[in-house]
Amino acid sequence: MAKGTRSFTPREIVSELDRYIVGQDAAKKAVAIALRNRWRRQQVDPKLRDEISPKNIILMGPTGCGKTEIARRLAKLAEAPFVKVEATKFTEVGYVGRDVDSMVRDLVEASVKMCKEEALEMVNARAHAMAEEQILDLLVPTSKHMGARLSFDARDAGQGAQEEKLHGEEKGRETLREMLREGKFNERDVMVDVKANQGMPIMHMFGGQPGMEDMASGLQDALQNALGGGRKKKRKMRVPEALEILAAEEAQKLIDLEQVHRDAIMRAEQSGIIFVDEIDKIVAREGARGPDISREGVQRDILPIVEGSAVGTKYGTVRTDHVLFIAAGAFHISKPTDLIPELQGRFPIRVELEPLTEDDFVRILKEPENSLVKQYCALLATEEMKIEFSDDGVREIAKVAAQVNSTQENIGARRLYTVMERLLEEESFHAPDRRGGSVMINAELVQKRLLPILRNEDLSKYIL
Repeated sequence: MAKGTRSFTPREIVSELDRYIVGQDAAKKAVAIALRNRWRRQQVDPKLRDEISPKNIILMGPTGCGKTEIARRLAKLAEAPFVKVEATKFTEVGYVGRDVDSMVRDLVEASVKMCKEEALEMVNARAHAMAEEQILDLLVPTSKHMGARLSFDARDAGQGAQEEKLHGEEKGRETLREMLREGKFNERDVMVDVKANQGMPIMHMFGGQPGMEDMASGLQDALQNALGGGRKKKRKMRVPEALEILAAEEAQKLIDLEQVHRDAIMRAEQSGIIFVDEIDKIVAREGARGPDISREGVQRDILPIVEGSAVGTKYGTVRTDHVLFIAAGAFHISKPTDLIPELQGRFPIRVELEPLTEDDFVRILKEPENSLVKQYCALLATEEMKIEFSDDGVREIAKVAAQVNSTQENIGARRLYTVMERLLEEESFHAPDRRGGSVMINAELVQKRLLPILRNEDLSKYIL
């Protein structure tokens, strides 16, 4: 089984998604089956395994209903490389926009970062121990020469005296190590050799040139190496900072980067998830004459990537045959059948997400582990201000958000951010001056602060 594909059952996957996302059961079920099928594919006979392709998904629903969050949480759950791209950023070759291959390169970069972090974590304890030795040498510079001096003294004092001194040195070093771990040297300064920052402005030179990101990245790496990217300089810093820097450098030396890159490519190929947002925006306009640049042309350029092709990256060639693609769009003025037939066939699973209701908003505010109510309570608690939300207060907030969505542009759950910011504006501003205070957010307070804005329709357009 490829690393990064965890063996959750569909029921367990849905249960995990329920911790962060309210409703949308059909979409959760579809992505849970898609993820489980990846694990099932790894158990199949190798001769048949390569013939089994992922069943890509199109999520249809209004903005703010949870499409992106479902895909993001799924990737995190599976410990799989994940990238989110907007279909509108790509165009046909020759026109302004990014090359479609860049989505695969971004996926590989995400995979390399993930694999490198795991490799560094595995050697972290060893690297930290090596860094401690370097710090001890900096704190007691003579200790590393003690062994040679003791050997010289032993000619006269005898072997027994030498062993006694060696034992004393070792005991003293252990005492210093314990003091270092207890933080007794945290206020001491040491001089450390650190890598000089050789930042080159190459990326800025190509910043305005679409499609040049990969060339700029490779050119920057080459120039940094040519101009002495490994050069070091002396820096004075506190012991804890020096310990972290030295541990990071030692960890980099301990890992095998070539193996990390090989693992990253395999993980991207076998477990990668690419989320293509705004796919409805590249549907060709009805009645348009001539080539519809950045619409049907983009679909035809994306098609080979979704079908399965080899894309060259700076880490090696990556095949996209088994990458899972999840596309999403509101499809207000178009429908999935308006996509070119070849692309439609590569997204056999289509799920419609439901618009969020007032009851959904109440659940979003209260149930998820990272709910907005919990977030604001935690934020203001840092200023020693206690915020509490009553049940009727939460219901009133949900009611206001649903009302604004019905009269203005429907932006789904994102409306809750706007409403909560407006509601708690006073507390957020005055919290540093009112330490130890407490506020109860009930229905009466919500109405007092938000209803005047709701009554003024023109004003609510700009504030809520």
